[in-house]
Amino acid sequence: MTFLLDTHVWIWSQEAPEKLGRRTTRLMTDLRNALYVSTVSTLEIARLSKDGTITLSGSISSWVSETLDALSCGTIEISHPIAIAAYSLPGDFHKDPVDRLLVATARIHELTLVTMDERILRYSHVRSQDARM
Repeated sequence: MTFLLDTHVWIWSQEAPEKLGRRTTRLMTDLRNALYVSTVSTLEIARLSKDGTITLSGSISSWVSETLDALSCGTIEISHPIAIAAYSLPGDFHKDPVDRLLVATARIHELTLVTMDERILRYSHVRSQDARM
């Protein structure tokens, strides 16, 4: 299977793995699964780090590089189609631009979004996996 990690799942996988559920931990360590992160998550991590909301060991550049390697994780860039799709989502979805981009990315690339965000988990127009399970 192929999965897109929400920003907090990416962070927790490295900084607080105990917050992830057993099923999520299994799927993230199963070499048959492909894991991806979006560049919008790097933007969000950089913002959270600058604001002091999170503290990472080392520079943001080294943290991103090292954690992508540790997870054998691919990267999906924010493309023009993803940007357009983020504001063309079907149904009712909230206004957070990062969440919109993550959902659009998952939909376009046919990925399951691993998250604990209740709003995303309730959104029926994207495949999602509750990271707490």
